[in-house]
Amino acid sequence: MKSWKTLLAIFAISVAIPLYFVIQDKSLIWSIVLVLWVAAVLAGGYKVIARRRDQEQQALLRSFEEAAIRTLNHHRHDWMNDLQILYGYIQLGKIDKAVQCVERIKERMNQESKISKLGIPSLVFYLQSFRTSNSNLELEIAVDQDMQLDKLNPQVGTELAAVIMQTVRAYQYSGKVSWGDTRKLLLSLRQDGSEIIVSFEGDGSMGDPEILKQQIYNVVQGKRMKAEQLHPSQASFQLRVPCEL
Repeated sequence: MKSWKTLLAIFAISVAIPLYFVIQDKSLIWSIVLVLWVAAVLAGGYKVIARRRDQEQQALLRSFEEAAIRTLNHHRHDWMNDLQILYGYIQLGKIDKAVQCVERIKERMNQESKISKLGIPSLVFYLQSFRTSNSNLELEIAVDQDMQLDKLNPQVGTELAAVIMQTVRAYQYSGKVSWGDTRKLLLSLRQDGSEIIVSFEGDGSMGDPEILKQQIYNVVQGKRMKAEQLHPSQASFQLRVPCEL
């Protein structure tokens, strides 16, 4: 914002100089100078704005790439840990433990596959990269089979993705967290007839439920969806979204 004000101030000051002489002299030469001066200032301003826009886009791209790398590294670390545990069970001959480990890996792969098929890239990336954000909130995600949000009306889908992310942030920053406290949030998505149901169930210190309730209701205000508190005085809410095509 300050940079735009600075550019406007420079433009006004630079134009004021020839404009002053035009008003004082009222000659054709100064009028031509003023026109050329304004054209030069506008051309220079356009180049500065274009360069700044490119810099902002490059910074945004770098931020996205860094987030993607952190997510990939985090997933790679998780898979390596799982493989080491599995390898250890096999070495020790604990076949039953090895089978349980494989089942856990399969379940996690299945859940990540469901998330990737939600169809809204911003939401998919947010959910899959959440664990890399060093959050004090552990996010568990449950998605029904074949859930695809891209089949919604595009505007409704965009709104829903934004509301889900803002609601998770509301849980993330609600209440005071003591050292060693574990806070969990179960986020589940399912279809119920002509509606998509998105449930949020908090476990642990989530602050004042009434404050959290007001934050969530503010998030959905003006959107084509409805927020409901599942249990009075508890940090459990759900969104009901019509499946508009």
